[in-house]
Amino acid sequence: MSGFSAVAERCALRIHAARPSSPARQPPPPLRRGRHRPAAAATTLAVSRRSLLVPRAVAASAAGRASPDLVRRFSLDSNSELQVTLNPAPQGSVAEINLEVTNTSGSLILHWGALRPDRREWLLPSRKPDGTTVYKNRALRTPFIKEEYEAARTELIEELNKGISLEKLRTKLMKTPEAVSDAPASENTTATKLPEDLVQVQAYIRWEKAGKPNYPPEKQLVEFEEARKELQAELDKGTSVEQLRKKILKGNIETKVSKQLKNKKYFSVERIQRKKRDTMQLLNKHKLTITEVQAETPKQPTILDLFTKSLQDQDSCEVLSRKLFKFGDKEILGITTNALGKTKVHLATNYMEPLILHWALAEENGEWKAPPSSILPSGSSLLDKACETSFTEYELDGLHCQVVEIELDDGAYKRMPFVLRSDETWIKNNGSDFYLDFSTKIVKNTKDTGDAGKGTAKALLDRIADLEEDAQRSLMHRFNIAADLVNQARDAGLLGIVGVFVWIRFMATRQLIWNKNYNVKPREISKAQDRFTDDLENMYRTYPQYREILRMIMSAVGRGGEGDVGQRIRDEILVIQRNNDCKGGMMEEWHQKLHNNTSPDDVVICQALLDYIKSDFDIGVYWDTLNKNGITKERLLSYDRPIHSEPNFKSEQKEGLLRDLGNYMRSLKAVHSGADLESAIATCMGYKSEGEGFMVGVQINPVKGLPSGFPELLEFVLDHVEDKSAEPLLEGLLEARAELHPLLLESPERMKDLIFLDIALDSTFRTAVERSYEELNNVEPEKIMYFISLVLENLALSTDNNEDILYCLKGWNQALEMAKQKNNQWALYAKAFLDRTRLALASKGEQYYNLMQPSAEYLGSLLNIDQWAVNIFTEEIIRGGSAATLSSLLNRIDPVLRNVAHLGSWQVISPVEVSGYIVIVDELLAVQNKSYDKPTILVAKSVKGEEEIPDGVVGVITPDMPDVLSHVSVRARNCKVLFATCFDPNTLSELQGHEGKVFSFKPTSADITYREIAETELLQSDSLDVQAGQAVPAVSLVKKKFLGKYAISAEEFSEEMVGAKSRNVAYLKGKVPSWVGVPTSIAIPFGTFEKVLSDDINKEVAQNIQMLKGKLAGDDFSALGEIRKTVLNLTAPTQLIKELKEKMLGSGMPWPGDEGDQRWEQAWTAIKKVWASKWNERAYFSTRKVKLDHEYLSMAVLVQEIVNADYAFVIHTTNPSSGDSSEIYAEVVKGLGETLVGAYPGRAMSFVCKKDDLDSPKVLGFPSKSIGLFIKRSIIFRSDSNGEDLEGYAGAGLYDSVPMDEEDEVVLDYTTDPLITDHGFQKSILSSIARAGHAIEELYGSPQDVEGAVKEGKIYVPKNGSVQYELIRPVKYRPRSMIRCCSTARGKAREDYYQVLGVTVNSTPQEIKVAYRKLQKQHHPDIAGYKGHDYTLLLNEAYKALMRNNSSRNADSSGRGYERGFTGKGYSSWNGPVRSHALFVDENKCIGCRECVHHAGQTFAMDNVLGSAHVEVQFGDLEEKIQVAVESCPVNCIHWVGSQELAVLEFLARPQQKEAHGVFGGGWERPRDLFAAANNFTKRLDRQEQQDMAREQRYNSNGVACEEAETAAQAEARRRAGQELRWRRLLDVWNGLTDWRKPGADR
Repeated sequence: MSGFSAVAERCALRIHAARPSSPARQPPPPLRRGRHRPAAAATTLAVSRRSLLVPRAVAASAAGRASPDLVRRFSLDSNSELQVTLNPAPQGSVAEINLEVTNTSGSLILHWGALRPDRREWLLPSRKPDGTTVYKNRALRTPFIKEEYEAARTELIEELNKGISLEKLRTKLMKTPEAVSDAPASENTTATKLPEDLVQVQAYIRWEKAGKPNYPPEKQLVEFEEARKELQAELDKGTSVEQLRKKILKGNIETKVSKQLKNKKYFSVERIQRKKRDTMQLLNKHKLTITEVQAETPKQPTILDLFTKSLQDQDSCEVLSRKLFKFGDKEILGITTNALGKTKVHLATNYMEPLILHWALAEENGEWKAPPSSILPSGSSLLDKACETSFTEYELDGLHCQVVEIELDDGAYKRMPFVLRSDETWIKNNGSDFYLDFSTKIVKNTKDTGDAGKGTAKALLDRIADLEEDAQRSLMHRFNIAADLVNQARDAGLLGIVGVFVWIRFMATRQLIWNKNYNVKPREISKAQDRFTDDLENMYRTYPQYREILRMIMSAVGRGGEGDVGQRIRDEILVIQRNNDCKGGMMEEWHQKLHNNTSPDDVVICQALLDYIKSDFDIGVYWDTLNKNGITKERLLSYDRPIHSEPNFKSEQKEGLLRDLGNYMRSLKAVHSGADLESAIATCMGYKSEGEGFMVGVQINPVKGLPSGFPELLEFVLDHVEDKSAEPLLEGLLEARAELHPLLLESPERMKDLIFLDIALDSTFRTAVERSYEELNNVEPEKIMYFISLVLENLALSTDNNEDILYCLKGWNQALEMAKQKNNQWALYAKAFLDRTRLALASKGEQYYNLMQPSAEYLGSLLNIDQWAVNIFTEEIIRGGSAATLSSLLNRIDPVLRNVAHLGSWQVISPVEVSGYIVIVDELLAVQNKSYDKPTILVAKSVKGEEEIPDGVVGVITPDMPDVLSHVSVRARNCKVLFATCFDPNTLSELQGHEGKVFSFKPTSADITYREIAETELLQSDSLDVQAGQAVPAVSLVKKKFLGKYAISAEEFSEEMVGAKSRNVAYLKGKVPSWVGVPTSIAIPFGTFEKVLSDDINKEVAQNIQMLKGKLAGDDFSALGEIRKTVLNLTAPTQLIKELKEKMLGSGMPWPGDEGDQRWEQAWTAIKKVWASKWNERAYFSTRKVKLDHEYLSMAVLVQEIVNADYAFVIHTTNPSSGDSSEIYAEVVKGLGETLVGAYPGRAMSFVCKKDDLDSPKVLGFPSKSIGLFIKRSIIFRSDSNGEDLEGYAGAGLYDSVPMDEEDEVVLDYTTDPLITDHGFQKSILSSIARAGHAIEELYGSPQDVEGAVKEGKIYVPKNGSVQYELIRPVKYRPRSMIRCCSTARGKAREDYYQVLGVTVNSTPQEIKVAYRKLQKQHHPDIAGYKGHDYTLLLNEAYKALMRNNSSRNADSSGRGYERGFTGKGYSSWNGPVRSHALFVDENKCIGCRECVHHAGQTFAMDNVLGSAHVEVQFGDLEEKIQVAVESCPVNCIHWVGSQELAVLEFLARPQQKEAHGVFGGGWERPRDLFAAANNFTKRLDRQEQQDMAREQRYNSNGVACEEAETAAQAEARRRAGQELRWRRLLDVWNGLTDWRKPGADR
C-alpha cells in the first residue's frame, strides 16, 4: 500500500498449540534470519495443561493473564536476545508460552514443533496461528510479527469492513485532507483517478485466476494493492477509464463482485445451502445379480460350420481371419489360413446355383488390382483389374456347398475385394463390395475350447468377435453394429449388457481399431452414436436393474446427435482456418483427419492446441497434453489421414484461435464426450447460436420439468469448477445430483440428456476430490470425515443396490456429530464404519470382478487384446470410479482413528509366540489343504473365517477382520497357532518384503513384536515343538449302526443313538432352573441315513453314491460336490415320516406336513442337506488330515425349534485373547448368531467386563457387520456326528445345520440401533450378558464359552435362536475342541486352583498357606456376608488340593525315576459323573490284540507308539459292551479298580525317562508290577501328607487359627449349602433381568 509504512520496535505473534497430528523426524535449527533491519520480534504459543506436549519455542504475554514467569534467555548474536516466558493459567485452561526477540534485524521465522516427554521425534500441533506453513511434514514455520504492524493491520481491516474505500483510507494514512482531492488539479497534474469499483473487479479477477484460494486479511490488502497497480499501469499506457471498464467488465463478473461487497466478504468462496433430505431417499435396491446363462441347445452344424472345422483340424493350419457375409437367405464364408508358411484364402457358400467369383487384390482401401497369373486357381480368367474364378461343388458329411481356394504369394497384398455373379445377376454386400482382410489375425481358437466363455454371454461375445472386422472400418460402423446387438444383449440378461460394455470399453481405451481406411462423414458418426445411445436410453427406462452398467456404456460412448450436431465438426474447422489464416501445416492435416473420420482423439488434440496457445506457444506443453491422454506421435501417424506436423502459430493469432478453438471444443465434446460438464449443462439448459461461424442456426431448448433453482445451481458449479478449495464445489455438485436423482428414477422426456448430465457431474466430482488431496494434508480429522461423507453420497448416487453404502453414510455423519460434540467414543465408532465402508468397497470390487472379468478375458482372447489390458480390465474400472477416491480418504484417516481410539496396529486373536518362515499368499482358502514341510508364518491378504489352518503353519497374519469366534479363529487357538489382524499397511508391506526369511513373533494382548532370527534358532525351537507333539493321542472312530428307530425323543438319547450335542441337551434338561431355556428336541439317530440309502426306493441313488465314492478314493475331489447333490435325490421311507411325525408332535413341536406337502418337502430337504454335509470339502479334508476313516463317520440329526432373536452373543468367561481369567469377553451381533460364527464379513460388537465390577462393561469395538440374519419361528435340523467330540480333534462346526426356512438377510442400520445409540440400554444389556456368563461359570465351576440370545430385552441362555453352533461349553473340556455343545460340568480344572489362591505351580507350602489365610480373612462370611460363604468353601477346596499336590511333589523327589512328576491327576476322562470304580489296563501285560477297542471303541484306544491299549474315556460305552471287552481280553490285562486308585496307576503305567549316569543308563522305564508299585507310592504320599498336617497344626498352635476337621455330615451339609448358594445367585440375575423392560412396555 503506497504511502503507508510501520516502523516497529517490538513484534508479536500468537500460536495456539494442541495435540500433534504427525511426527517430525529430524529436528532442524530453531530460527532462520532474513535481511538485516533493526526490529524486535515475538511469538506466543498457547498449550493446554492437559496436553503431554513440550513446546519447542514461545513468545510475548497476553493481557489479562498472570505476570509471565521467565523460563530462559538465549543469546542469538552480540546485540540480539531470545527470551522465553510462561504465562501460568488455571487448571484445564490454556497456558501461553512466549518467545520474544529483541534488537533483531530483518524478518524472523520460527521453525518449531512439539515434543512428548517419552519421545524424541518432533510432533506437529494441529492448532497453529495464521500464516503458519508446514515444512516437509517435519516442522512448522511461523513468521514473527512486528507488534506495531499487527496493531496497524488490525485497524486497517476494521476500517475496510466498515466500508471505507481504499482511496479514502490512503488519503487518511497520508494525512492529506479529503478537501484537497476535490480541489482543481494544477497544470502539472496529469494522473487520472482510478474508480474503486474497477479495483474491486480487478482484485476479484486476480483471485479467480489464482483458483479462489482462502486469503488471510493481510494477503487481501496486498491483492487490492496489486490490482490497483495493474490498472494504473494500463492507464499510464494511455488506456482510458471507459476502455478499461469495457475490457474487464465481461459476463457476470460485476454481479459476482457486488455480492462480495454486499456481504463484506472479500476473497471468500460462496457456498450453496444444501437442502435437508432423508438419506434413504437415495435408496436404490436394484441388485446386480449374475444369473447363470442357460446353455443353448446345440444346433445342427451347417455345411459352413463343418467346412470351418475341417480347416481348423488340419495339422499346422492356423486360422488368420474368418468372415461370414449374408446375401438374402444365403451365406458366404471367407477364411484366411496359414499352413506351412503358405497363406490361403478359402471361400465357401451354401448358394448352390452356378456362381462366379469376381475378385482382385489390394494394398489400400478401395483399390482393385488384378492378381498375378502365378496364383490363379485352375480355370480362372484374368481381366484388366480383376479375375473371375468359378466355384466348385464340395461335399462333407453328406452336405453340399461350393468353394474356391486361392493360394497367395509373398506379395504385399493385405485385402481382397470381391463380388459374385450368378448368370447375369451381380451379388453384392448390401450395395458394397465384399471385403476380406487377411493381414491380421482376428479370431483365435479359444472359443472352441471347453470352459472358454464360462460366466459370460458367450453367444453374444462370439457374435461381436465375428462382427469386429466390420466394426473396425469406422466408428459409424461400430456404433451401428452395437445398436443392432442391443436386443440380443438385453435378451441375454445382465451378462449380455456387460458383454457390450466390455466391448465398448476396449474401444474407448484404444485397444480396438477406430478406423481402417474408410471415409465417413462426422454427421454419420454422430447419427450412429445417437441411434445407439437412444437404444441404451430406452433400456435404461425399462430395465432399472441394468442402469449402473448402462451408465458406464454411455459414458464411454458419448452423446452423439442427429443431423447438424456431427456435421458441425466438419464445417467449423473450416471456419477456424479461414478466420485465423491457418490453412496449411498441422491444421490442414487435422482438417483432413476430421473430414475423413472424427473420433474422441480430436477432443484431446483440440485441448492440446489450446494449452499450447495459452502457454505462449510452448510445443512441450502440446506434447505433454497429448501424451497424458494416451496420444503419441505414432498414434497421430497411424490415422488414415496422418498428422505429421506440429502446430506453429504466430502471436497475433493467439486471441482468435483461443476464441474459435474454445467454441469448437463444444462441438467436439457434444459428440464425443459423455462426461463433459459444460456441454452436458448446455444441452440440458438450452443454448442458441453464438460466435461467428459457430453453432450457426443451432437452438437447443432446455429440458422441461427441472427443479426450481436448478439453472442457478448449475451456474454455481460452472463458476467454481476450477476453484482450488474444492469443498464448495463438491457440495454444489452433490446438490445438483441429488436434485436430478428423482427425475432419473422416473421416465422424463430427454432422459438421455439428464443421464449424460449426471455422468458429467459425477466425473467432475471425482476430479475435484482428487485435486483436493493436497488441501487435506494438514487438516483436522473432522474435515477428512466430512469429505468421506461427501464421496460416499456421490458413490451412492452412482450405484445400484446402495443400501449398505447409505447406512455407511449415515454412520459417518453420526460419527462426525459425535466428534464435534467431543464424545469420547467418536473415534471407536468411526473406526467401525471405516471397516464397514472398506468391506462394502471390497464387496463391490469383487462383484465387478465376477461380473466383468470373465467377459473381458473371453472377448479379449477372441479379439487379440493385449494381455496386460485384459488383466487390469476390472481394476481400471474400479480405479476410475468414486470407490478408489473413497479408499484413499479412508487410508488417510485410519491411523488417526486408531491413534485416538488407542487401538494400536494389531488385534491378536490367538496369542502364541512362534517362529517360522514368512510366506505370502493371496487367500488362506487357496492353501488350506496344503502341507508345509517347515514352520511357516502365512501373511494372507484375505481370510474369510471358514478356512482350515494348513499343516505346518504356526502363524497367520492378515489385514482381514475375521471374528474372534469364526471357525479359523477357533482352530488357531486350539492348534496353538498365532493368528492376528494387522491394520497397518506399512507393517504388512514390510513383512511381505521379507518373504522366505525366518522371523519370530511375540504377541501381547494388544500388540505384536517381531524380529528376524537365524535358522539355527528356529531349528532349536522346532525340536522342542516336535518333542511336545509326540504326546498327541491317536484319533479313531467307531462305526455306528441303525438300531431300529428312525426318530427318538430326548429321553431316548444315548451314545449309541446320537452324538454329544444331543446327549448334552438331554443331560441339561431338568438339571437347570426353569429360567434357563433348554430347546425342545428330538433326533434322527445314527445309521438312519445308511438305512434310508439301502431302501429299495433309493437303489439308484445308492449306486450313484457308490460310484462317486470310487472317484473320491482316486483323489477326484470334484466327487464331493456330486455326492452332496446326489444325496438330495433320496426319497423318504413311509416309516421314517410316520415315526418323525409321532416324535415331533409328542414333544410339542409342530409337524411341517400339517402345513402342506411343500412344507414337509422343505423339512426333508433340510434333513438331507445335513446328511450331505458329511462330504463338505472342509470336513472331508479335516478327517483326512488326522487319518480318520471317513466311512466310519455317522451323522445323527438333532431337531429343534428356533425363535427369532433381536441380538445373539457369545461369552468367554476367560478372555481368549489375553488369557485373563478376571474378565469376561463377549461379542454381540444383531439378529441370529450365524453371522457371529459363520463367514460373514465384518466385526461383531465386542466388550469386556471385570468379574468384580459387572455393572461397568467396556466397549472394545462397535460392529461393522453389514448383514443381520432374521427368521420366523421355524424348525432347525442340526448336525450331530460322532466325529465332533473326539479327544485331540476339533471336529465341531465342520458339518451343516440347516433351518427349514431360509433366513432373511437384512442390511443393518446401526444409527438407529439402541444398543449402539442408547447408552443406558447398551449398559443394561451388556451388563446382563456379563452377569449371565459369570453365573454360568460359577454353576459349572470352570471357565465357559456360552452362547445366548436377547429377545425384547431379556437374556436367554442357553440360546435356541442360533442356526448352527452350540450353547454352553467348558473352555478346556478338550484340548482341540472349543466349539462344542452343552457339555456336562466336570468341576474346576485343577490348574485353576493356583489362580484361585493367586500362587504359581512352583510355590512352596508356606507360600500357599499364607495366600490361603489372607483370602480367607478377606472373604469370611463374617466380613463379606453370605456372598463370601461359597467362596470360602472354594478356597478350602483349593488349599487342600494344592497341599496334597505339594506332598506328591515331595514324594516324587524321594521316589524312583518313574515316580517323578506325579500331579495327582489321571489321564483318562469320564463320561458322566465320577463313579466309585474304574477301568485300568495293565500295559505291561497287553499284547495289542485290539479286542477291547473293537468291542468298546469309545472307552478303549490303542497307543500306536507303544503297541498297547489303554482306557481313553471311563464308561465311554454301555456297560454291557465294556463287560464284553473285558472278557474278550486273552491275557486278562483289564482290571476294575477303585476310582481313588486310578490316578496313581495310570501315572505309573506311563513310561518315564530314566536318569542317566555318564554314558550308562538313560532311556525309558515303568514298574514291572504296577499294582505293587502303586501301593508303595500311595503309602509314601499318605505319610508325607500326615507330616504336612502335623507341621500345620504346630504352626497354627503358635497363634493362627486352624481349620477344624470336617465330619461326613458337615461335608454333606457344606455341599448342599454351596449348591443352594450357586442357584440363588443365578436366580438373582434372572430376577433382575425379568424386571428390566423397555420404557413404556407393558409388564
